[in-house]
Amino acid sequence: MYDRASDQATNLGKSNLPPIQSFTTPAIFSPGIVVASGVGVSGTADNSTDNPLTDEVEGNDDLEYYGPLNFGSQAQTQTIDFDTGSADLWVPVNCTNCGNHEQFQASSSSTYQKTDQHFEVTYGIGQVSGTLASDTVSIGPFNVTNQYFGAVDSVSANFAQSPNDGLAGLAFSTISNSHQPTFFENLISQGFVQAPLFSVYLTRGQIQGSEICFGCIDVSKTSEDTVRWIPVVSQTYWTVAMEGVSVDGSRVSTQGLNGIIDTGTSFLYVPKDKADAIYALIPGSAPALDYGDGYYYYPCDSQAQISFVFNEQEFALDPRDFNLGLSYHDPSTCIGAIIGSGPDGIAIIGDSFLKSYVSVYDYSHNARVGFVKSITE
Repeated sequence: MYDRASDQATNLGKSNLPPIQSFTTPAIFSPGIVVASGVGVSGTADNSTDNPLTDEVEGNDDLEYYGPLNFGSQAQTQTIDFDTGSADLWVPVNCTNCGNHEQFQASSSSTYQKTDQHFEVTYGIGQVSGTLASDTVSIGPFNVTNQYFGAVDSVSANFAQSPNDGLAGLAFSTISNSHQPTFFENLISQGFVQAPLFSVYLTRGQIQGSEICFGCIDVSKTSEDTVRWIPVVSQTYWTVAMEGVSVDGSRVSTQGLNGIIDTGTSFLYVPKDKADAIYALIPGSAPALDYGDGYYYYPCDSQAQISFVFNEQEFALDPRDFNLGLSYHDPSTCIGAIIGSGPDGIAIIGDSFLKSYVSVYDYSHNARVGFVKSITE
């Protein structure tokens, strides 16, 4: 998630994951009130489970997508933010400042094991801390045993106020603070998925309907037949080379920039000089300093066509997702979703971009990310 952007530049050079080779039966996790068909990469999945994934909608914006994950021998349900921009799993346990969040009742689980290892993750807007623990963590019929996670007993204020109870990091465990495999890596190694990939479909402005499929691509959520693949440059975050941003056919070069594909970030973040160059190609744009450094106004009636260039392939940004809403000072101007913030050499590609695509995160082929146009309206 973007909140960890300050850590991202230092983590890009960490070592690769060892290969995971145990793939047996496809598993599918298809959250959403609308039931997914569950089509895997090699046919229809024999087993599937349908669970709701909720979109936190505020005004024009889709802020966060979260859904259920079950913990312990009693399969207690926790509401989890599924985040490709981090790699640690945590839930509140005996938390003193977690507000009204549902807490995992560890004492009720016969399989819960607490370690003596401190657990802490620091994000850009706060942190969580507690103790490293392990237990069974499940989705539908698939029970991952000995899954390590943070049993968090203290959170900063922003987490206490968020709609999700905890967070599941789906980046590579090479960057995890716990130094343990992620939930998805354990789904692979324990034989629940045949294809070592997961895919994410995000709705636009709808509380229900989004989904994440473990071990499959749900073709009922795609409007094209072909996945366009981009190699991952470092098995840390889901990081791809980003060559440029195109505005009405004029390209701002971003050679040397790495884009982190991050479902846990709402908007789009690029270095300040790149944001300046992008908005310079949109007539009528200006810094929106009253919103904060790095934000920009642009004319709401602008028809600018913006695309991101990965692996020399252009991927369009939907104009609706570029528009974060009307500005306070002038009803003819809107706030743009591309924000000039973050470390040099890093761009964070969040949900404003991902809502237009089913994004696929594949551990095979030395790791790659794929995009296929979605049916999102």
